[in-house]
Amino acid sequence: MSTHEELEGTEELADLAELSELDGWHRELRAQFPIVTGAPEQAYLDSAATSQKPQAVLDTVHRYLTTANANAGRGTYTWANATTALVERTRTRVAEFLGDPAPGHPSGVHFVSGTTEGLRTVARDWLPRHLRDGDEIIVPFADHQANALPWLEAQQLLAERGVRIRVRELPYDPASHDYDHRALPELVTERTAFVAATHVHHVYGGNMNVHRIRAAVGPAVPICLDAAQSVGHLPVDVGALDVDFVVFSGHKALALPGTGAVWARNTRGPEFRPGGWSGTPNTCGIASLEAALDWLDAAGTDRVQRWTTALAARLTEGLRTSDTYHVLGCQQSLAADSPVQRREGIVTFRHRGISSNDLGFILASHGLMVRADGHCQGRAGETETSVRVSLHAYNSPDEIDRLLAVLATL
Repeated sequence: MSTHEELEGTEELADLAELSELDGWHRELRAQFPIVTGAPEQAYLDSAATSQKPQAVLDTVHRYLTTANANAGRGTYTWANATTALVERTRTRVAEFLGDPAPGHPSGVHFVSGTTEGLRTVARDWLPRHLRDGDEIIVPFADHQANALPWLEAQQLLAERGVRIRVRELPYDPASHDYDHRALPELVTERTAFVAATHVHHVYGGNMNVHRIRAAVGPAVPICLDAAQSVGHLPVDVGALDVDFVVFSGHKALALPGTGAVWARNTRGPEFRPGGWSGTPNTCGIASLEAALDWLDAAGTDRVQRWTTALAARLTEGLRTSDTYHVLGCQQSLAADSPVQRREGIVTFRHRGISSNDLGFILASHGLMVRADGHCQGRAGETETSVRVSLHAYNSPDEIDRLLAVLATL
């Protein structure tokens, strides 16, 4: 059977029930993204890098800049008071969006430029105060390097002060590309003081089952969660996750670039306080984040998850029988009717004869915008480049079919 024949007819094999049920919902939402509707010949398939913005977010930023732009916490006049109220209101909004059962008692939300800065802030400003000589931390070295390098930096900072800590690697299951939750308990000792983890893997697209980490390490060990690929893409409930930090980027959750947040539970270890003078916050970004969270609540993050998961299944179903392509991650999750966990809107693959960088250029020439590189994985991650397709509510089944049709010709 030819590659073309193998990739044909995927629309009949995909999760049609899910896509059909949500079709009206999707069409209404897609119409709210001017960059998408303004370029129908283009298919934006790189939402794990940054998301597009709905009109409601754009309008909010314009309204803020033309009616209330001022510095927060610096003045007592009307515009300054309105901006200060915006910042504080959005702190509470973030906590509520994350399912914080009691925002502010004693949890807190701190604004940062994005996930990378947020994780680094936890590593530099909180972790050293929590650790003692001889403590151990567990770190995911096959995830995004933003969730690996800061913890090594913290280790170095502590070493300079004469405090020696051990950094251990969070184990992975090579078949599922999930964390190896059976091996993890063997790493946990009485000196285990901190675990860094990822909610949704930015390459493999899997939900990393963080609840199993809590079961393995026990009730007292703080867990810091990189939620860059989950907040804004699926429901995130800090109560159910039982983690201590949730860090995310606004620009991946329909808000403007340059804003993000660290949610801190503040019940295990010292209270989280970013160090240094905070300076002027990104008030435009914060305004956009509040609007984005409102938009996502109205749209329903549960429906966003169902839609993007179904689109990802449509793509993996189209690729799985082809000898030309290798899909990264759990091979049991490729079929549209797979009984195992589906991918959370992220599918990464390689062509067996064409380099990923070249494939990215080829797809771009057909109006298919994907990411083709190493995806910033840590030292234990993939060593070869690959093509990543990442989806959001504005993506359509037709875009997936266009992609599959082009891939079938290569």
